[in-house]
Amino acid sequence: MGISRFVLLVFTISMLASPALSDLVLSKVDRRIYLTSHIVRISSTLEVENAGPETVSKVLLAFPDLQAQNLAYLMASPHEAKAKFKISVVSFPIDVVKPEDMPPGVTFYSVSLPQGLTMGASFTFDVLVVFTHALRPMPEQIGQADIQLVLYQDSAYYLSPYVVKVQSLSLKLPDSRIESYTTLESTKVQGSEIKYGPYENLPAFSSSPITVHFENNLPIAIAQELVREIEISHWGNVLVTEHYKLIHGGAQSKGEFSRLEPQARENVQGPSAVRYLVAHLPPRAHSVYYRDAIGNISTSHLRGDSKKTELLIEPRYPMFGGWRTAFTIGYGLPLQDCLYESEGRRFLNTTFSSPMIELVIDTLIVKVVLPEGSSDISVAAPFFMKQWQETKISHLDIVGRPVVVLEKTNLVPEHNQYFQVYYKFNRLSMLREPLMLISGIFFFFVACIVYMHADTSISKFSASYLAKQQWEEVRVAIQQVHNIICRCLATHDKLEASLRDLSRTGEVQACKAARKSTDGLLKELSKELKPLMTFLQSSPSAVQVEELVAKERELLEKFMAKHSTAVEAYEKKSGARDIENRIALHQQKITALRQEVDDLLEFIDEI
Repeated sequence: MGISRFVLLVFTISMLASPALSDLVLSKVDRRIYLTSHIVRISSTLEVENAGPETVSKVLLAFPDLQAQNLAYLMASPHEAKAKFKISVVSFPIDVVKPEDMPPGVTFYSVSLPQGLTMGASFTFDVLVVFTHALRPMPEQIGQADIQLVLYQDSAYYLSPYVVKVQSLSLKLPDSRIESYTTLESTKVQGSEIKYGPYENLPAFSSSPITVHFENNLPIAIAQELVREIEISHWGNVLVTEHYKLIHGGAQSKGEFSRLEPQARENVQGPSAVRYLVAHLPPRAHSVYYRDAIGNISTSHLRGDSKKTELLIEPRYPMFGGWRTAFTIGYGLPLQDCLYESEGRRFLNTTFSSPMIELVIDTLIVKVVLPEGSSDISVAAPFFMKQWQETKISHLDIVGRPVVVLEKTNLVPEHNQYFQVYYKFNRLSMLREPLMLISGIFFFFVACIVYMHADTSISKFSASYLAKQQWEEVRVAIQQVHNIICRCLATHDKLEASLRDLSRTGEVQACKAARKSTDGLLKELSKELKPLMTFLQSSPSAVQVEELVAKERELLEKFMAKHSTAVEAYEKKSGARDIENRIALHQQKITALRQEVDDLLEFIDEI
């Protein structure tokens, strides 16, 4: 489908071609198409002559729309005899134009010559055109061990709005193995090179479609997205981080993948697979790393010299057609190699694109992270690109660091040119982060000192502290009442013991003496109990304590009555049975009251 569309487009352009645009004539055109990689480069030498009376300063370049869609790089420069397709220091301005009365399906670019051509004057210059996605795998699917064949289509005649007196074309292939090619008049094949021409006196917009089907086992590595982050630190380092999303754009792999075959026959199996990538880093790159989503990848090699640092990285697995991978490489650069100062402004001077060799990038996003406090930011680049600004919050930042974001699509190695980011920065701003760090540590230790010397206990005037203190006093008073009641009960036990002695010995005077000492002890206990009861009147436990004291007094009265009855009976020398009967009436009440007092004491213990 792609071949038929291209042939139809070229045929349409030829049929609808209009007369020459001006009196310019291309005296000689020498085209060289390099198909030695998956990036197609066309280097043309044009000798233009003005055959008219008017001075001409612009020359039109024409490309079919299907080709123009994949045009990644276009440069016109002064002719250099030995130049292949290196980027010239001097280039001419090029603009996209839409001239009138031109055939459809053609995109035009206007090259501004360094000086106008007068009548009879001529000028020779070189044009470098780079196309991506111009090679079509044929067949589109291959096995793991198969070679990769690709198809390229173009015109044997140079498409131009001017008359071409003499022209020739050569196609340089990666190998001499050619499946097929279009044969025209004056066609020669010499090893890995196909030559067409020379052709003479061809009218404007002449074309003759050609197709070349040949072997190209070079990996077709395409970065669908590459995000480069360049972070500047005025403390002496520039950190570069590159995030790749890579795909093999060659013939799709069919069938099941066998890991055993590539290991057993490494030189035969998967000739077009991506086994490694090579990046040319700056000569003083350091702290280089290579990792993916799983972690660090150790299969990489780094070597360098005074001109470059070469990083050879191997993916975790060989990449066949259609396979994808994502990884990250990073490295640091000395600040003095990238950052300069001019007219009160600092500027970063570094390369724009990827350091990978022969890598096509569909979308490239470059983020330049400037130090916090940078202002008056501007960008100088050798070609057009989208740009905007963002803010990145990092450690010890207050308002964030300004980020210059640059975006461009369809890039090739020729785009890896230097660009500059200018900005203003106050030297005193460098002290911001150290002062913040020092202040933070200082206040931390001050806080520790204050904490260690501060009284963190509950305030003696707070409501909670007062309530706790009051309850502690109530608890102590209740404990004292408990102890006094227990001593009173012990006194009751002494009275009971004196009655047992009276029944055994009959000595009334001894029993009265025990009664007398007991009365004195009980009076003292009553005095101790009185202030405690006054203090506990307002406490929640006052009811239980008062009930306990009342029961103890009632129990004491019953003991005294029992004791008086027994002493009186022994003085009257009453019979034993009569004494027991009289005492029994009191003993029943004493037993019941003692049980109630013991229960109240247990309750007080729980409080």
